[in-house]
Amino acid sequence: MAYRRTENVVRRLAERHDAILNAAAALATEAGIHAVQIAPVAQRAGIAAGTVYRYFPSKTELVAALVAAVSEREIGAMRRAANAAPGPLSALAAALTTFAAHALESRKLAFALIAEPVDADTETARQSYRAALAEEVGERLSAAMTGGYVPDQDIKAAAPALIGALAEGLVGPLAPENGDAAQQREAVQTLTLFALRAVGVADARARGLVVQARMPAKTA
Repeated sequence: MAYRRTENVVRRLAERHDAILNAAAALATEAGIHAVQIAPVAQRAGIAAGTVYRYFPSKTELVAALVAAVSEREIGAMRRAANAAPGPLSALAAALTTFAAHALESRKLAFALIAEPVDADTETARQSYRAALAEEVGERLSAAMTGGYVPDQDIKAAAPALIGALAEGLVGPLAPENGDAAQQREAVQTLTLFALRAVGVADARARGLVVQARMPAKTA
């Protein structure tokens, strides 16, 4: 019986931890990273602020946990899409399409975790997310290079540049509004085509890859 009680406690602790992170993600999605503060997160999660502090002793630690959770989710989605593709170039296109579609689906959250002006502590916390995105794209670009599908290039420069181009073109301050599903799909395809051309994929082939890349289902 004591073992069962312990199991239940662990489960409740995990559920509360997830509820806090879900509340933080919801606030960031609605209003940006500056909205992620202990008191509003507690209110959104339906718990006391003191309870949030027991899990995350500071706002910086809460933001870092949020970034890590989003990073795990997004990198996982990119990896699954790329791994399901039939070849290295298709995998690169799938990874880029998945990142672009998810970013456009949650523009404020994507901007918050990549480019929103923040304080030094928050910038440090979210640096790992940008690095993980570049690493995943870099691995796909490296495989395409190894197979001779794209010209040799500096992956450490190219991969972050691709992420930056997609982010700026889709969710940055100058990015156009894309209201309906058709406009969003066109925007994702346009930026993915731009990225593939940028690394040396011939235009006709790049267009074919973009058409073949499936838009991921909307996240919950």
